[in-house]
Amino acid sequence: MTAASRTRRVAATVAVATLSLAGVGAGVGMGVAAADDVLEPGTEIFVNPESTTLEAAQELTGQARADAQLLGSFPSADWFTSGTPAEVQAAVDEVVSAARTADAVPVLVAYNVPFRDCAQYSAGGAAGVAEYKAWIDGFAAGIGDATASVVLEPDGLGIIPHYTTLDGALEWCQPAEVDAATAADQRFEMLNYAVDALAALPATAVYLDGTHSGWLGVGEITDRLIKAGVDDADGFFLNASNYVATERLQKYGSWISDCIHLSLGSWWEPAWCASQYYPASPGDLSTWGLTDAAYDQAYADTGMVPNPAEQAHFVIDTSRNGQGSWVPPADFPSPLDWCNPPGRGLGLTPTTDTGDPLIDAYLWIKVPGESDGACYRGSAVPHPADQVADPAAGQWFPEQARELIALADPPIPAPACHVSYTANDTRYGDFNTRIRIRNTGSVPVEGWELEWAFHEQETIRNVLGGTVTQQGAAVEVDSLRWNRLIRPGKQISIGFVGHLNGSPVSEPWLFTLNGAACTSD
Repeated sequence: MTAASRTRRVAATVAVATLSLAGVGAGVGMGVAAADDVLEPGTEIFVNPESTTLEAAQELTGQARADAQLLGSFPSADWFTSGTPAEVQAAVDEVVSAARTADAVPVLVAYNVPFRDCAQYSAGGAAGVAEYKAWIDGFAAGIGDATASVVLEPDGLGIIPHYTTLDGALEWCQPAEVDAATAADQRFEMLNYAVDALAALPATAVYLDGTHSGWLGVGEITDRLIKAGVDDADGFFLNASNYVATERLQKYGSWISDCIHLSLGSWWEPAWCASQYYPASPGDLSTWGLTDAAYDQAYADTGMVPNPAEQAHFVIDTSRNGQGSWVPPADFPSPLDWCNPPGRGLGLTPTTDTGDPLIDAYLWIKVPGESDGACYRGSAVPHPADQVADPAAGQWFPEQARELIALADPPIPAPACHVSYTANDTRYGDFNTRIRIRNTGSVPVEGWELEWAFHEQETIRNVLGGTVTQQGAAVEVDSLRWNRLIRPGKQISIGFVGHLNGSPVSEPWLFTLNGAACTSD
């Protein structure tokens, strides 16, 4: 269900041109106009109360259940990976409608391009160009005039069938089932179509695959982004389903943005762009300032000036990069350092307050806790460093979820509340509910807001022990003067009468107290 972004270190072999033709050709096109007002600072990112994370929690118990509930309290992307045009339209519409009600922006991943992941761990995708275009039309129709951000095809530009790089090398993905003469062109045709369809929507931001700094050189990915239509998109995304440290991605993304800007705004060519491979040394961050200086020189040579308002913006997947990339031991037959590496942690929690005019958001694109694939690193059984067998791609991986939380950087506070929810059906569609809220933390709760979302069409008719606000499925109950204090180890109870026609009453999947996740039975 998720892309497993490869960490194939394809070094750029072209040197940076040190041309001194100041001003020649400057102003030939102005490139990307990234007037993104979707993921602007202060924007709330949607937490889906029906997420795959919270769905997984329903089958778990104990610590594993608490971990999934905690992870599900943070916004992560919703992935759309298959289905007919009508099916994907309905699925997308369901998410964006819920997000609209919550006055938040959903992050939607479109992941259905033919030969995605080159038929590896996350294999699948549409059967051909026409089928993919129809699927994208359904995806776009599902968004309509709603506000949304779209991560378009993870690995879609990193892994292209039968693709020849800027330096003339034929890449490894060479499936016999597709025409080698047309496969790469068709990939760009489909991505351009998708960019046009999504960018035409009134309130949708769309981002193309920018790989990550342990993979393609800046010039190589810039060339691919331009071919895929980045000048009509809001920009690109980095590190989807990978582990590269944020500080490296910040640099890498800014260089890609500069390279696109220079290439579309002047006589500059992507092949001339400095990168993490030259003049910098990829493993030594202290040398990356050399590449910064190369861009200063490139702007001076072209007579252009950096301008974040017109440059391509980017978003960074920080779902699992708190500990940075994994360096495998030497004894692995096949390291697969992108596939569920041990000892990783959550990174920055999702936010649009990045403090960088080029970075629209830090997002959890990959759903943390979901496996990258059943990979044994070249062995018939799990390697001792992995300890347990990895589930198939997209399946819940309790051991990894626990590790990601335990090693999160910055740390993720453990839940400090527990909610027990008991509902009893009565006649005529009414039901009585009792909710117990226990303070499992070490400090008093002084004034509280308990929030959850119903699954069906439940409505609250009256509440005892709080004041209620309901908007669609979303419910908020606020404390009263007499029960606003919950001391450590103590609990309070509230109750309400609800109404539901035609469906059995079910327990909400996530409760939050003052915005923080609670565990629940």
